Amino acid sequence: MSFEEAQTIFADAFSITYEDAEHSLIEERLLEIGFSQQNRLLAVIYVERSETVRLISARLATAQERRDYETGD
Repeated sequence: MSFEEAQTIFADAFSITYEDAEHSLIEERLLEIGFSQQNRLLAVIYVERSETVRLISARLATAQERRDYETGD
């Protein structure tokens, strides 16, 4: 999938966000799980810098991430 698709998960009102502290000691990385406009459940890693969001990676959500999304954990 493209980063263009990945950024559409931020419009998902039910997306969930976790800190990804184990992968970055310098800046706060976040993992967001949500549905894209193409109706795919994605996991997106990103950082926020001032008012800018920088996408680091995007992929299909794992089975565990899907369960977390479905239960709202």
